[in-house]
Amino acid sequence: MDETSPSAAPYYVVFAALVVLTLATVGLSFCPLGNWHTVIGLAIATVKAALVALFFMHLLHSQRLTWLALGAGLFWLAILMSLTLADYLTRDWLAY
Repeated sequence: MDETSPSAAPYYVVFAALVVLTLATVGLSFCPLGNWHTVIGLAIATVKAALVALFFMHLLHSQRLTWLALGAGLFWLAILMSLTLADYLTRDWLAY
């Protein structure tokens, strides 16, 4: 490796963290947590997705335009999720 290429050590650390989080997800599937089961599972999945995006997709050292595209995508996802949840949560408001 020359001096300008990045070290591979952070990738190994992130890979180890992803493996640990995957094992935590598997362990979580055996714990009876009630309503918190979904919340904790989604939190673990969000951390894993953020690690993949930041390190393996090189988002951490990318330009502002890439961050803008990420923000626009997350904003669009939030719109879609909020509309879906609004539909689901208000289905029993009207009695037919």
